[in-house]
Amino acid sequence: MPQNLAQQSQKVHMVSLGCARNRVDSEVMLGSLLKRGWQISQEPEGSDVIIINTCGFIQSAKEESIDQILSAAALKKNTPNLKVVVAGCLTQRYKSQLARGLPEVDLFIGTDEFPRLPELLEAELPSGSVFARRTHYLYNESMPRVNTLARHSAYVKVAEGCQHNCAFCIIPAIRGRLRSRPLTSVVAEVEQLALDGVKEINLIAQDLAAYGRDRGEEGLLPLLRALAAIDGIHWIRCLYMYPENINDEFLEFMATEPKLVKYLDVPVQHASDRILATMNRGVTKAELAETFGKLRARVPGIAIRTSVMVGFPGETEEEFQALKQFVRDQRFDHLGCFSYSQEDGTVAGRMKDQIDEETKARRLDEVMGLQKEISRANLLKYVGQEVAVLTEGPSDESDLLWQGRMSVQAPEVDGVVIINDGPVRKGEIQTVRITDAFEYDLVGEVVEVADGVRREAIKSKFGDCPIQL
Repeated sequence: MPQNLAQQSQKVHMVSLGCARNRVDSEVMLGSLLKRGWQISQEPEGSDVIIINTCGFIQSAKEESIDQILSAAALKKNTPNLKVVVAGCLTQRYKSQLARGLPEVDLFIGTDEFPRLPELLEAELPSGSVFARRTHYLYNESMPRVNTLARHSAYVKVAEGCQHNCAFCIIPAIRGRLRSRPLTSVVAEVEQLALDGVKEINLIAQDLAAYGRDRGEEGLLPLLRALAAIDGIHWIRCLYMYPENINDEFLEFMATEPKLVKYLDVPVQHASDRILATMNRGVTKAELAETFGKLRARVPGIAIRTSVMVGFPGETEEEFQALKQFVRDQRFDHLGCFSYSQEDGTVAGRMKDQIDEETKARRLDEVMGLQKEISRANLLKYVGQEVAVLTEGPSDESDLLWQGRMSVQAPEVDGVVIINDGPVRKGEIQTVRITDAFEYDLVGEVVEVADGVRREAIKSKFGDCPIQL
């Protein structure tokens, strides 16, 4: 490519797949290109470059990544100068295989090479070039970044890599071992986000509870204290904390700090001690139950999200039923269920007694059917209550409705509050009266605007209040 690409206002379209951690990587790549004069295109058609930031965690994610790559490559038939870039986990995991199997791709960039993206795009490189060195890359507050969530909410990745060795997981091989950002770096980033109008910070890492341990620092709690002191930040959310690392000091802070939302994502994966040991999870069913009991006792009203896995090698029907009973007993507010994926390079991938796909699909359907009933029952308790809702914008269901989230609903992975009446102000935390509940979503009406004037008082003067910006 010529050196003056930026001067020619080249357009780039980004497809970001996988988890929120991947999304932050995509935002950093977009930020670096914008700084060099590139323009972001919302559509692949008409773009000069399409970047697919891939996920390589499990088979379904890999298949989705390949489908997106082939869709982008198909556009080259009518746009010969279009460049297709494949970035992220899939490139890091399958460097040589992808280059051989996807000759349509112009450039492959691994998980540690994101900062080099602008220079690589603007260089004269042979088609199919691969850049996937292990450099122990870690993004920081000085790197430009485009926030692709609503402007009032943002993800903040505080660490890269993982220190655990779960038998089913390939992430340490792709992303490397745990590398925590300095506390000062995270604080500086959040301070800037607050100045930009962000009200909600969603902290992410492979295991948030392990933050700082690789640096010999105290860990997560000093970071949370520093973030809670930042003006303009109203909600701080902790996503993905291993249960064995949740201590009493953290629970005390969560119970008493109003900015730290009463929500925690604690993955369990299973409830059979044999399966947990084979997974190398380092925790037992009894310890999991004790952790959740302590969470609910110390932090009244806390919403707990978890993830479970069905179809792990050797999982018997009895063990699966024990997992269902654990889900039934714990009545999690939010739950994601995944079918085990046999992955090369993992301990579990070499195990015997792999479960057939039909059985895995049945078990997944049973767990999610159970959780749907639990979720609906849990949400019914909100009907008639007035709750704080961060309004986001038009509903995904209809432009005639708005939607927002309570503090106990994380962006993208949990349900929403559908707002069907009231003076909605985008990006504000407003009081909403809940009027109905579905399996995962709630319905309500605004009863208070940002300045504290109650909706009934407005109606008495002006009649029904239309939804408005």
